[in-house]
Amino acid sequence: MTLYFLMTLLASGLFAGFVHVVSGPDHLAAIAPYAVDAKAWAWQTGARWGVGHTAGVVGVGLLALLLRDTLSIDLVSAWGERFVGIMLCGIGIWGLRTVFTNRADTHSQGHRHKHPAFAVGTVHGLAGSSHLLGIVPALALPTDTEAVGYLLVFGLGTIVAMATFSTVIGWLAERPAARSVKVQNTLMASFSMLAIVVGGFWFCQGI
Repeated sequence: MTLYFLMTLLASGLFAGFVHVVSGPDHLAAIAPYAVDAKAWAWQTGARWGVGHTAGVVGVGLLALLLRDTLSIDLVSAWGERFVGIMLCGIGIWGLRTVFTNRADTHSQGHRHKHPAFAVGTVHGLAGSSHLLGIVPALALPTDTEAVGYLLVFGLGTIVAMATFSTVIGWLAERPAARSVKVQNTLMASFSMLAIVVGGFWFCQGI
């Protein structure tokens, strides 16, 4: 493997991972309510999602490498999209429930919730369009070492992208103008409804 090929492989995997995250409305819709809730700690939520997503992609990728000629990636993706849709609706319902809780308890904003970002990211990695930019290019590489390397760098790109997106959302939610209960509830309700809408669409896509 030449140095030029190695650098190209790493750069393409990193870029593909970043694009995969920011171009997926299901990814952004899933993490946005958590980021609003986490605020200054939103980068950690995004990073955990990215690590979980990487674990899912690498897991499916390794399975695909072992079963190159027998595994139907499309079948796995179709069932996965249904589960992602249900999961997004669940995140949206959680967010709306948080809004109603905040209305009843104005001090609840000071509490830090533990978000299942890693599990959500893992499900996304196992399903959806992950195979298009992550698994399929890896399967096209001549050696398993190159394929695994591509998957890992692809995962790094997803971690960077989601941590960045979460940081931006958390920063917006942390601004002085957004600290009132009314504004916080509006942000949370908006992102939660978005998660439900996207989740419903994703579920229908998998049917």
